Amino acid sequence: MSTISGAQCTSVKDFYRDRSIFITGGTGFMGKVLVEKLLRSCPDIKNIYLLMRPKKGQDVQERLRQLLNGPLFEKLRRDSPEELSKIIAIAGDVTEHALGISETNQNILIRSVSIVFHSAATVKFDEALKLSVTINMVGTKQLLNLCHRMHKLQALIHVSTAYCNCDRTDVAEKIYPLPVEPEHVIMLTKIMDTKMVDDITPILIGNRPNTYTFTKALTERLLQAESEYLPIAIVRPSIVLSSLREPVAGWVDNLNGPTGIIAAAGKGFFRTMLCHEQKVADLVPVDIVINLIICAAWRTATNETNAIPVYNCCTGQQNPITWKQFVDLTFKYTRMHPPNNAIWYPDGRCRNSVILNKMCTVFQHMLPAHALDFFLRLMGKPTMMVGIQMRLHKAAKCLEYFSTQEWNFRDDNVRELWEQLSPVDRQTFMFDVREIDWPSYLEHYILGIRHFILKENPKTLPAARSHIKKLYWLYKTIQFAMLLVVLHFLLLHSSVTRTAFFSLLSIVSRMCRMIV
Repeated sequence: MSTISGAQCTSVKDFYRDRSIFITGGTGFMGKVLVEKLLRSCPDIKNIYLLMRPKKGQDVQERLRQLLNGPLFEKLRRDSPEELSKIIAIAGDVTEHALGISETNQNILIRSVSIVFHSAATVKFDEALKLSVTINMVGTKQLLNLCHRMHKLQALIHVSTAYCNCDRTDVAEKIYPLPVEPEHVIMLTKIMDTKMVDDITPILIGNRPNTYTFTKALTERLLQAESEYLPIAIVRPSIVLSSLREPVAGWVDNLNGPTGIIAAAGKGFFRTMLCHEQKVADLVPVDIVINLIICAAWRTATNETNAIPVYNCCTGQQNPITWKQFVDLTFKYTRMHPPNNAIWYPDGRCRNSVILNKMCTVFQHMLPAHALDFFLRLMGKPTMMVGIQMRLHKAAKCLEYFSTQEWNFRDDNVRELWEQLSPVDRQTFMFDVREIDWPSYLEHYILGIRHFILKENPKTLPAARSHIKKLYWLYKTIQFAMLLVVLHFLLLHSSVTRTAFFSLLSIVSRMCRMIV
C-alpha cells in the first residue's frame, strides 16, 4: 500500500490519472453510473477492472458488451468511444472463494490496482439471512483478503446504506457497536442449516426491519477491524432514485424502492399505501451518490487517518422533502406525462392508519384485480392482475418501515469534503444536495420511468395524455354517481338531507350552464 500527502495539491480529476480501478457490483444500478462517470470525467484513467459473473448462458464478455450498449453509455459511445475499451471484465462471484477470480487475474489486480470500489451486495430486503451474510459479509471478507495483497492500494470505498443503523433515530457518521460480532454471525450461518438460521433470524436482527440493514451494519464492523491496515472509507446513501443531471436527467433502470410503486400508480392500479405524510422522505439522486464516492476515494488516498471516514449521503439535513410533497409531485407529473395504456386514472394517497390502509388495499387493489382477472379469464387470456398486486403489496410492505419513520442522518463529513474541493472539482463532481430542485427533479424522474423503465417513446405522449383525460372524466363521473347513490339512501330517512341534495343539484346545474 502507498499513500499520498497534500490533498490540496491534487485535483480529483488529476488524482485518477494513470490509475487502475477495481469495481465490484459494477453491473448494478449505482455501479453502472460509477463506471460511466469515471470514464467520462476522468479520461486519463488507465483501466477499470469490473468483477462480473457469467449469467443466463452469457460469459462476462457478452455481458460487458450488453452493458455498454445500454442507454446509460450512449454519450460515451457518441463522444469518446475509445474510453470504453478501458473496461476489462474479470470473471468472478462474490459468493465464491477468492471472489471466484482466477489466479492469473488476481495477480493482475494485485500488481496494478490502486483504487477499489465495493458496491456488490444483495439489495433484497427480505433475503434469507444465510444468503445475505454470504453476499454482503463473506464477500466483503474475500475482497479484504485480496486488498491486503494489492501493492498500490490507496483507497477502498465501501458502499453501505444510511439505514444500517435504522434502530437509532439520530445517526452520526461513525460505526456503531452491535450486540453480536460479525464473525459469530458468519460462523452461525456456516454451521447451521437454512431452516435453523431462518428460525433465529428475528432474534439476531432485533429491532432492524430486515436482513439487508442487519448485514450491512455487521459489514461495517468487519471493515472497522481492518482500519489499521487498509485505507478504507464508507459511503452511506439513503433511498437512491434516478439521476439528477448525469449522464442524462432522470436515468433509472430498476424498480427498486419507490420506483416500481410509482410506475404502477401511473398505470392506475396502485392507489393506497401506509405512509406518514409529514415525515421526511430521505431521497438522493444516484449521480450525487456516485460523485461523493469518487471524491471520497480521492480524500482517503490523499489524507492518511487511522479511523474510517463515514459519509452519510442524504438530503434530510440540507434539503428535506416530506412524503406528502413527494407523493403529490409524483402524481402531478405522472398525470402530465402519463404512461401508455393506463387502465385507470392515476390517483391515490398515503394512509396514516394501518386499518384504513388495509381496507383501501382490499377495495382499491385486490377486488379490482380479481375482477379484471375474471374478465381476462372469460376472454381466454392469461390472468396477471392479482399476481401484480401481490408483488406490489410485498414491495409496499418493505417500504412501510421507511415511510412511517424519520431519521436524523448527520452529514458533517460530507459538508467538510465538499468544502475541500476546488471550484472546478465542485462543478465536475457535484454532490451538494442543496442544488436539488425537487419539482424539476421529480418531473425528470417520472419521465425517466416512462422512457427507461416502461420503454415508451416520447412521441406517444400526446395520445397518452388524451387517454388520461378521458379516464379523468370517467373517474369523476363514477365518483359523482356514487355520491348520488349515497345521498339517495340518505334521502329516504332525512328531510334535511333531501333539501341539501336538491340544493346541490341546483348548484351543479347552474355551474354546468355557466360552463356551456
